Amino acid sequence: MKRHGQYTFATLLVFISIHFACNSPSQKEVQKKNGIASIDPLPSWSDGAAKKAIINYVKMVTDTAGGNFIPVPDRIATFDNDGTLWSEKPIYFQFFFALDRLKVIAADHPEWKNKQPYKAVLDNDMSTLMKQGEKGLLQIVMATHAGISTDEFESIVKQWLSTAKHPTKGRRYTELVYQPMIELIRYLQANQFKTFIVSGGGIEFMRPWVEQVYGIPKDQVVGSSVKTVFDYNNGHPVLKRLAAVDFIDDKEGKPVGINKFIGRKPVFACGNSDGDLQMLQWTASNSLKNLELYIHHTDSTREWSYDRQSAIGTLDKGLDEAQAKNWLLVDMKNDWKIIYPYEK
Repeated sequence: MKRHGQYTFATLLVFISIHFACNSPSQKEVQKKNGIASIDPLPSWSDGAAKKAIINYVKMVTDTAGGNFIPVPDRIATFDNDGTLWSEKPIYFQFFFALDRLKVIAADHPEWKNKQPYKAVLDNDMSTLMKQGEKGLLQIVMATHAGISTDEFESIVKQWLSTAKHPTKGRRYTELVYQPMIELIRYLQANQFKTFIVSGGGIEFMRPWVEQVYGIPKDQVVGSSVKTVFDYNNGHPVLKRLAAVDFIDDKEGKPVGINKFIGRKPVFACGNSDGDLQMLQWTASNSLKNLELYIHHTDSTREWSYDRQSAIGTLDKGLDEAQAKNWLLVDMKNDWKIIYPYEK
């Protein structure tokens, strides 16, 4: 999981548990063609090969008279989250949450001032923190994600998201979602696809906000998790989050999670890193007409530009396979007119 000194998505999210912007539909662009109103389902996408491929695919599999028609129950679409539906630099947003949360509860742990890895967090010393390795990251996650009820954790996440801001963008994290991807989700939903988030991020970190931000129901989220136990709590039942990993939804874990929690093989899958490769491979093995998309981060001005050498969201093996198998590579710089909703 650690390669050439780099921490992959799996490393951070496995050991952090294991890590409301566009609240209304985007404004539809209406073009007049031969006197007939034509609604553009993906107005934030540039007119090009990527947009055309997506629209052609949806038309093809929803055409009852065509040979590639897919029945509604089998229209399953899966999306990674970090780097696919919202940004992930300079570190995964859930890790920012863990760091902020540790500072909040540090007052109850004076011993942390001189004890690693907590001292590195309190000193804002990321270099020293990374040197603590997987064990150190796990300690931080368990200190900030466990020992409370699921209800308490949800409340804490919501509060953090309502106030915390990205260190360089200066925006709330839920403002850093991708407007073109929200349009894509809604386009698929309008054509009776059932959309799921399948992410290495913590399932209970995502559930509190994805429905409002993406329009994906909270029960259509597959993610990494810590173990929980039921406590009757003197007639006030709660589920308590334990300091132990339950499931890791990354790399090979994604097809396993899809099978376990969805029960149908996707026909449409979208990711951005090598951590999503197995999900796309699983989708490509579907006998029904399928489409695999990789979001390629190519815009260093509006977002970030990275792929093979990035410690976060590494796209190396996946890039090779996408090119070899002619999967759809979405060029963020050229295929998206805007990136974030606030740019509209």
